[in-house]
Amino acid sequence: MNDHFNFTIDKVDDNCARACTLETPHGEIKTPVFMPVGTQGTVKGLTPKVLSEMDAQIILGNTYHLALRPGADLIEEAGGLSEFMSWKKPMLTDSGGFQVFSLSKNAKVTEEGVNFKSHIDGSNLFMGPEESMAIQNKLGADIIMAFDEFPALPATKDVIKSTVERTHRWAQRCQKFHKNSNQKLFAIVQGGDDPELRKFSSRELTAMDFFGYAIGGLAVGESLEKRLEVLEVTQPELPFEKPRYLMGVGTPVELVEGVARGVDMFDCVLPSRNARNGTAFCSEGKLNLKNAAHFSSFYPLDKECSCYTCENFSRAYLRHLFKSSEMLGPILTTIHNISFLIQLMSRIRQSIIDGRFSEFRKEFYRKLEVNPLEGTRYEIR
Repeated sequence: MNDHFNFTIDKVDDNCARACTLETPHGEIKTPVFMPVGTQGTVKGLTPKVLSEMDAQIILGNTYHLALRPGADLIEEAGGLSEFMSWKKPMLTDSGGFQVFSLSKNAKVTEEGVNFKSHIDGSNLFMGPEESMAIQNKLGADIIMAFDEFPALPATKDVIKSTVERTHRWAQRCQKFHKNSNQKLFAIVQGGDDPELRKFSSRELTAMDFFGYAIGGLAVGESLEKRLEVLEVTQPELPFEKPRYLMGVGTPVELVEGVARGVDMFDCVLPSRNARNGTAFCSEGKLNLKNAAHFSSFYPLDKECSCYTCENFSRAYLRHLFKSSEMLGPILTTIHNISFLIQLMSRIRQSIIDGRFSEFRKEFYRKLEVNPLEGTRYEIR
């Protein structure tokens, strides 16, 4: 193993919840961790300095989008994505596999790879496992992802099985092509909402011995209850001694429940997307800042949050910004939402270290006043 990389399990509590340390060339990551998404080399509305000050440990970029604009060659010439965007901490790049799903109308899948029709200008972009690896090598992220395929749910077992088997073949090709010792490659477990296919995918990819394992293809149409069921059957099949990453999932309830099922790493665009629409995550639920109820509310978004927004601005002021279409409103709310999740993960980690994760979980739901399996149904106030 490269001396720059190491994964240590610091503490396990409540059977599955883990506090770990992942060492990379750009620094240490303490898990469980929420990773803000910077698809095109930026977390929308936030500077790298602001992200660093809110204790973001690692952020994401996207292979497909960065390949189209500004291009992997330019980013490589700049010294890699971290240098290009002036982010001095660890980075992860997604492989482009999610765009096979999200841009399916503009993507034609074959065994060799995917022919994309650019959503920007209609130009053609071919991306297979080798191309995805080559682009990610140029982007220079510490952690890179294998190219994968998955269907929208619900889907038939035959359709899911076909994408699982192709994902495994593509994972082998990614592994064969990838030679950069300064980057570590994660495989992506697929299988839709089928427990047996999830187990099968986990076992097949484990046998290939990747550095880490992601659980992909969720939050694409299935219920939260089904999502948690998938985690419960997948987690025991993955190597205990390697990092686990649940892709594209990021409500507070999903983070708590993911940790309870042995997940170390999470990412999602939801905190920043919700913020741009005027919705804030809070310990008691969600707040719609455009609601009239906040017209003269001089309370912070969350009295327990120590972010810049909560320490300096009221709900009334934030509502005013949104009603006035001022860009500061989405920026301040994005700062809060991402900070809120980072602080949540820090408290979860400390509860694991202290051996009291179960108590933390109970208190979390006492404040939220929802059942865990109804966690995506926040009361909007």
